[in-house]
Amino acid sequence: MADDPNILDTVISWLEKEKRQGRRRIRLSAGAQRVFAETKPSAGAARSAPAPGGTPGGSGRDAHAPVGTARSPDRPTATPSYRHTATPVPAPAPALQHETRNAQHATVSDIPSDLSMLDLAAYTLETLPAAVAACKRCRLHALGRTRTVFSDGSPTARLMFIGEGPGADEDAQGVPFVGAAGQLLTRMIEAMRLKRGEVYIANIVKCRPPGNRTPLEDEGGACLPYVQRQVELVKPEVIVVLGATPFLHLLGQKGIMAGRGKWYDYRGIPVMATYHPAFLLRMSGKKAEAWADLQQVMKKLGIQ
Repeated sequence: MADDPNILDTVISWLEKEKRQGRRRIRLSAGAQRVFAETKPSAGAARSAPAPGGTPGGSGRDAHAPVGTARSPDRPTATPSYRHTATPVPAPAPALQHETRNAQHATVSDIPSDLSMLDLAAYTLETLPAAVAACKRCRLHALGRTRTVFSDGSPTARLMFIGEGPGADEDAQGVPFVGAAGQLLTRMIEAMRLKRGEVYIANIVKCRPPGNRTPLEDEGGACLPYVQRQVELVKPEVIVVLGATPFLHLLGQKGIMAGRGKWYDYRGIPVMATYHPAFLLRMSGKKAEAWADLQQVMKKLGIQ
C-alpha cells in the first residue's frame, strides 16, 4: 500500500485536514502503522494533495445545502435527464498488495480505518463522477471492471432510487439499471405515472462485483460516501431503496423481506424499502407487494 500514490495522497490530504482542525492524535490500524514506519518521506516532498478523485469544480447546485431543504414553489418538477458515463478502464489495475488468491473474498488490511469517511463537500454532480472513476478504496476497482457506473436521471428529481451495484450490462454501458432488471424498473416507474428521466437512479457500489455477486459489506461501506453525497446534491423528497444492500448500507437495517413496505428516515428524507427488480424477475409472485410499496410512495409525493 505504501507504494500506491492514490492511497498516499488520500492519507496526506486527510491528515492535513485533521491538523487544520486542531487534532494532534489519531488512531491507526496496525497495518497502517507498519506502512508509516517503513515509509520515509523524501526531503522537500510535496505535502499538498487534492481531494480523492481529482480537482473539485463545475457549476453544480449548492454543495453545502442541507439535505432536507424545502423546494421552492417555482422549482420545476423535472429537468432533462443526463447520464454520467465514465471513461472505460484500459486494463485491470494491479492486484492489491493484501488480496488473497480468491478475489471474491479478498481483504484489504492496511487501509487506516479512520479513512472510512471521505470529505466530498466540495464535489458537485458534475465533478463527483471523476472522483468515483479514480477511486481505489476497495478491491472492486482491481477485479476487472470495464467502467464505473455513476447515475441516471434528473439531478432535480423528487424521487430517488438506490440499488445494489452494476451488473454486466451496466458495466458495459456505464449506466445503472439497463439490463433486464433495469427494464422492469423502468416499467415500475412508468406505472407510477412518472418517466424514467424524471427520477434519479444510483447504486451503493459503482463498480461491478465479479460474477455479479452481492457486494461485500466493506465494499459497500467504502463506496457509501459517494451515494450519500449524491443524496445531498439531488435533495430528493423521497428515496426508494431496492433490495437488501441499500437497505443495509443506507439505513443500517437487515431483513428486506420483513422490512419492505415500511417508511424509514434518512437525514430527514422519508425512505421506502422494497424488493430489487432482479428479485422480482425471479419471484414474480412478489410483484404485487412491490407495487403496494410504490403506491405508498405515490401517495407521499401526491401523485394521483
